[in-house]
Amino acid sequence: MTDTDNQHILDLLPRLGDSDARVRRIALIELADLEDPDGLPWLTQALRTDADAQVRAEAARLLEAWEQPGVVQGLCAALADPADAVRQAAAQSLSELKTQEAGQLLLPWATHADAFVRASSLRALRELRLEAAAGPALSALVDADAGVRREAVGILGWLKHTPAMPALARRAAAEPDTEVRRAVIGALGMAQDATVLPTLIEALADEAWQVREEAATTLGKVGQAEAGQALIAALSDSYWQVRLRAARALGRLRHVAALDGLAQLLGHGIANLRKEAALALGELGDAQALPALLAAEADSDPEVRKAVRIALAQLQGVV
Repeated sequence: MTDTDNQHILDLLPRLGDSDARVRRIALIELADLEDPDGLPWLTQALRTDADAQVRAEAARLLEAWEQPGVVQGLCAALADPADAVRQAAAQSLSELKTQEAGQLLLPWATHADAFVRASSLRALRELRLEAAAGPALSALVDADAGVRREAVGILGWLKHTPAMPALARRAAAEPDTEVRRAVIGALGMAQDATVLPTLIEALADEAWQVREEAATTLGKVGQAEAGQALIAALSDSYWQVRLRAARALGRLRHVAALDGLAQLLGHGIANLRKEAALALGELGDAQALPALLAAEADSDPEVRKAVRIALAQLQGVV
């Protein structure tokens, strides 16, 4: 810190204690603009003690990207602030943390009594890929709050924590919240074996189309041929989004038995679905797809025609 910087901080001190909240807020912004660690105590003090919620929220925003322990602890404490604006700003700043050292400070807050604090702590931990976060995340899979459960699933998925597979499969069956179920089904994609197939195939019949869509996507990632028949059935789903993901998955699996079902989709009214069906037919590598693809060369949509050309080029080597 230079003498000039020190003088700038000293010059700001009277305004940081001004009776007008607007003056204090502007002084905090000017203090942060100095980007001097010696100014952090005043920013964290404002976050903890200022009487005005907007000033506290500004302090939380300005502390973003600082990794010092005092800052991280102050932001964690601000997650329980009575003002929603402060809580939201603190959560956003914590989500920008980059070091695992900061993650260690976050861990205790993942079991806080307040659901918002728990969810925000888990969200920040997810980005850090901290192995020690797997334990709190597993416990949080049965949290009473859906937002906490969703963040817990995110951590386990990002960590690719395969020991969580049985717990995630149980959560998929018991979870009442659509978004959490969808997240669970997506997280099961970290498995590359058949152990998750029963759960994923069951999810293809979920009442929420978003979960069925995620199940079709995840089955493509897991890459197990045994999922083929269930995915063929999903080509007739009432939502075209599910059909699209099922077509993509069947192409990845090169499931030749899907040829007729995919060919039928070339006449669907949704261009994106016709495009995915064409690409999947090319991936099957079966010359029996040629008549349907040749008929689709005159499709009205240029993206579909492009997909058809790609598929035909893939099949040239098998004719």
